[in-house]
Amino acid sequence: MSSSPLNVQLALYEGPLDLLLDLIRKQEINIYDIPIAQITQQYLDYVQKAMELDIELSAEFVYMAATLIHIKSKMLLPRDPELEKIDPQEDPRKELVDRLLEHERFRSAAQMLQEKRLIEEAVWSNPQIHQFSAEDEAPELQVTLFDLVKTLETVLERLKNRPLYEVSKEDVSVPDMIVFLKNRMRELSKSHTLPVMDLFERQKSRRAMICLFLAILEMVKQQALALTQKESFGEIHIRKDEAFDQVLATGDDTANIAEEYN
Repeated sequence: MSSSPLNVQLALYEGPLDLLLDLIRKQEINIYDIPIAQITQQYLDYVQKAMELDIELSAEFVYMAATLIHIKSKMLLPRDPELEKIDPQEDPRKELVDRLLEHERFRSAAQMLQEKRLIEEAVWSNPQIHQFSAEDEAPELQVTLFDLVKTLETVLERLKNRPLYEVSKEDVSVPDMIVFLKNRMRELSKSHTLPVMDLFERQKSRRAMICLFLAILEMVKQQALALTQKESFGEIHIRKDEAFDQVLATGDDTANIAEEYN
């Protein structure tokens, strides 16, 4: 059995956005000011090495390569300063930056879900615990963050068949959605719940839904909200948790989150 005299290891990525994020983070590049020529060359070098090693890449990698080259060419074209005053052009990198930030947030959420799953698998629960509950107490079923992600996926799938509305310069953010949730829950009793599906479907855009999803995660992490189900595989609801009033009383957490997502 013959072996190659040179054993080359190439990192594998699930998609082109993972590759780009890895290049940016490893080099500590400001994601809002990507040196597009440098990143494009590094991206193409990776694709070339993958081809030499017979690593099959999806069509998304090829499409992203074309996108990077297109952005690079647009940035190399000189702009007339006078024309720029009349008709200022948006940074050609902006759409790519937005996609990278959104992908990174989803990846962070996925890592949180994985960590929670590992913790849940390591926790043993007594099957006879119901004997210690009061007879008139209605136990809430355990809701995992996987269930919440599934709800968001369902709504996003429905969104494909829903009429699209053009919203110019939408500027919704995760802190905005935290304020929205606080206001919705403020007047409700601790036992009152709101259906998550309904909250998602009331949003006008995919971006707003994603920001709402991340806001729910943040408030669950702060123990301001709790996720509940009335029956197995039933609809997910949110209710006030033990720290809701404390989180409501201060704006520090919202300010910190705003800084984190900016």
